[in-house]
Amino acid sequence: MTVELIAAAALGAWVYLFAARGGFWRISAPAPPSRVAVGKSVCVVIPARNEESGIGQAIDSLAKQAGHIIVVDDHSSDRTAEIARQRDATVVDAGPLPSGWSGKLWAISEGLRYASALAPEYLLFTDADIVHGPKNIADLIARAETEQLDLVSLMVKLECHSAAEKLLVPAFVFFFFMLYPPAWVARRDRRTAAAAGGCILIRPAALDRIGGIASIRGEIIDDCALARAVKRSGGRIWLGLTDETRSIRDYHSFGEIGAMISRTAFAQLHHSAPLLLLTILGMAVIYLAPPLLLLSGNLFATFAGLGAWLLMTISYASALRFYHRSLLLAPLLPAIALFYMWATVDSAIAYWSGRGGLWKDRIQDLH
Repeated sequence: MTVELIAAAALGAWVYLFAARGGFWRISAPAPPSRVAVGKSVCVVIPARNEESGIGQAIDSLAKQAGHIIVVDDHSSDRTAEIARQRDATVVDAGPLPSGWSGKLWAISEGLRYASALAPEYLLFTDADIVHGPKNIADLIARAETEQLDLVSLMVKLECHSAAEKLLVPAFVFFFFMLYPPAWVARRDRRTAAAAGGCILIRPAALDRIGGIASIRGEIIDDCALARAVKRSGGRIWLGLTDETRSIRDYHSFGEIGAMISRTAFAQLHHSAPLLLLTILGMAVIYLAPPLLLLSGNLFATFAGLGAWLLMTISYASALRFYHRSLLLAPLLPAIALFYMWATVDSAIAYWSGRGGLWKDRIQDLH
């Protein structure tokens, strides 16, 4: 009886995910806006801490698209600031990190102090490892203008060259959109809100309405916190994918990707041990049970497990296509999910041991 209940739960979960969760699994870049927006001023704010390897390419990709590019040097010990100045970006030195602030949000706040004097119509928050497509800002503004949006965000194309990236990166996007279906993010009658921190266009008025960046100053998952605050204040938001704007940050090993996931996973669960347990159990039923049920010897469980695994495989295929990976990897999603489960548990252990949210030698997720 227990195995049949697990089988029914697994199949029911995948029927729901496939048919009723906003079509999150249809992963593709949307068509560009039909309207072209011109004459709108935008100021770019790039928080940067020891980013000499990518900051030059990031600035170069924006140089012909934005009136002002502000790089906030967050106490770098390398040539980040020097490279930014060589490319005529405005470099702002971040002050000492105040208590209660995450490093990235404090750096953005320091950049906004300079940007406010320029009175731009839009702000673009982006990272020092993001190379923007030649029309990215124009398309973002056009979408904001056409659809009367307060915040527009793109999940940029992540690097997918190393063995670890090829196996794990498409799943990262798949899981993110499962949590935050873009169709639900855009709907005003849904509470779902999310953004991708590598590329966020926002109206200054929307930022003012939520009380500025200071209103989310301690958030580790700052992009989604910003989107949530804007939507709660009555703003309209939009989240999509892009094939042209990309991250140039490499993850050479499984350990590096695991650390990236671990940095925020437990914060996503509100640092709750019960939620962690429920999440691991839920992922076990949804991802691990379907292939294992084929070995159960129970006819109902076998067919239910096969059906769930088939829906899982079909759902995951579009993420693999988007990253130009072989569809033969789709049935491996249960094994990939097991890796993400391990990273989630590791995130909790890091938090409980006082090293949560470690990034650029900063521990940012503390009790």
